Formats: sequence, structure tokens, C-alpha cells
Amino acid sequence: MLEIDALSIQLGEFSFTDLNLNVKEGEYCIILGPTGAGKTILLETIAGIHYPKSGRILLNGKDITNTPPESRGIGMVYQDYMLFPHMTVAENIGFGLKERGVPKPERDAAVQKIAATFGISHLLERHPKTLSGGEQQRTAIARSLLLRPSVLLLDEPLSALDTITRERLRDELKAIHKETGMTILHITHHFEDIYALADRVVVMRDGGIVQEGTPDMIMRHPVSNFIANFTGMDNIFTGNAVITQAGIVEIHMGTMIVRAVTELTGRVHAGIRSEDMIISSEPFTSSAQNSFTGIVTQIIDIGAYSKIVVDTGLILTAVLTRQSIQRLGITVGTSVWITFKATSVHVFRE
Repeated sequence: MLEIDALSIQLGEFSFTDLNLNVKEGEYCIILGPTGAGKTILLETIAGIHYPKSGRILLNGKDITNTPPESRGIGMVYQDYMLFPHMTVAENIGFGLKERGVPKPERDAAVQKIAATFGISHLLERHPKTLSGGEQQRTAIARSLLLRPSVLLLDEPLSALDTITRERLRDELKAIHKETGMTILHITHHFEDIYALADRVVVMRDGGIVQEGTPDMIMRHPVSNFIANFTGMDNIFTGNAVITQAGIVEIHMGTMIVRAVTELTGRVHAGIRSEDMIISSEPFTSSAQNSFTGIVTQIIDIGAYSKIVVDTGLILTAVLTRQSIQRLGITVGTSVWITFKATSVHVFRE
């Protein structure tokens, strides 16, 4: 539905070259990447704010590379919402329809309808500066959706909100996507957005796409050390992989050996997500092929959960609830067992 074909652009010192991306109709695509990766520039180029040096942007098979922004049928919502401060909420929402020459009665009816959908009917006569962050965000999204864009571009739309408001608006975005079937590209830094919203995730770095796939593929099967670190994979090691049987290797890391399911051999990286680790006070009976004993060296509070750092010869990090920590009697200095499956070990080369 949206095709980015060999796109190249130069803006000051930043550039990307021969960038390719295909987004299916109705897909919710989340774009990840560190600051400076080019995420916002990509969205702005799709929207028509920047024009590329070369390459094409196709929407439903039509080349829109040089089409003016207002004629592309693409909506964009920024992190800071970009509402007109001198206009009321109703005037902000209806601005695009007014520019299109839609008669006032028809425009007002459309504004009332979408305001009711977003629960902001009572705010229509107020001005943006009197609104909360969540109310401004609802207004900005309503303004974009009222124009019925083919594609909605969201540039970190939830980042400036408190946790409760962010969760509520995330649910609203999910409901809007389900109801409308709209194609959405959404830049975020919040990994919870990925599992809650995304059909597909695209990871960018230095103006290029370095991996794309389902949320589970990106989070559990990174193709490089950069992506493993960026997505919060706590346990990343380097070792020498030797085949012991078909599809099973032993990865030698100094005096430690970790078993994994892979065809790769030789010098490799191995990553295990902390949530795939099982901690017990005694040896854990299971089919898991990796089990080590060690000493707890750190307990790091991360809200409802805590990271447990265990020195087994390898420094391994697991995640437990506070209740589990109390039930197991875990403190710094406690001896524990840490267990994980061979299938939980993701093996890759840089």
C-alpha cells in the first residue's frame, strides 16, 4: 500500500541512501531507533515536508514523490501536537475541512461526531493552552483523522504523557486502528507500544533499516549486538560454538558452556532475555539444558519487577516480581540456581 523505493535524501549533515520499505494496507508499523537514526525525517519525507534526492514514494501504486503535502492524503501527528493556539479545539479539529471548503454545517457535524468518539466534546470551546497533554493529543489525532487520510504518521505521540494517560491513549489508538483499518506508521521509544500495537516493527540506525519483522522477532531474535542492546536484552555474550548434535551447539565462554539451538558455529554472539531465566533456591527439575549455580550480586528495582544479577562465572540477569523475591528469600549474597532453555538462547553474528 505504501512503498518506499530506493529513497535517498540529504539534509545538512544527515542523509540516508537507497532506503527501501513496504507497508501493507491496514498495517500498524512501529519504527524504532536511537536519536539521530532518521525516523522523523523518514516520516516527514513520506508526508511531503522534505523532497528526496532520488527514489520514489508510492501510495496505492501512485507515485507521490513530488506531490504537494496537502494532496497526498497523509496525516501526521507530532509529539508536541502543533495545535493552533489562537483557535478553539473545535476550530483546530475542523481546520483541514475548512481549508477544503467544506460548508460550516457539514464541518461542525463532522467535528461533533469525532469529538464524541475521542471523549472531548466538552472541550470544543476551549483553547489548547488550557488542555492537558492527553486532551491535546486527542485533539491532534482527531484533527488528522477527520480528513480520512490513507496513512496516519505518528511521531512519538505518547512520549510526553504520564503513564496512566499513555496507557489510555494507547488503548484508544488500538481501537481506532481496529475500527478504521487505517495504515499507521508510529515512531516510539516505549517498548510496551510494540506488543500493544504493532503488526510489524522496523529498526533504524544511521539513516538505514537494520532489521524488520514481527514484535517477537525483533525482541527475541535480534540480528546484531546493536539491536540486542537497543531492545533491552540484558544477557549478551561472545563465545565459540561447537556442534554436539544436529541443530544443537555448545558455546564455550571461558570456563562456562551454554547450549543453544542453532546451525551457526565458530565465533558467535549469544543473547538471552532476562524474562526467559528461571531462578530457584534449589536445582530446578526441567528439560532445560542450561542450569548454573551462582551468587546474587545485585537486586535492581525496576518498578513492579526487579532485576536479579547472578555471578555464575558468567554474569546473568533475570527478572522476578517482588513477591517471588520475598518467597524465595533472595538477598544480595544468596546462592541460587539459574536455568534457561537452549531454545531461549538466540545466536547471531554481528
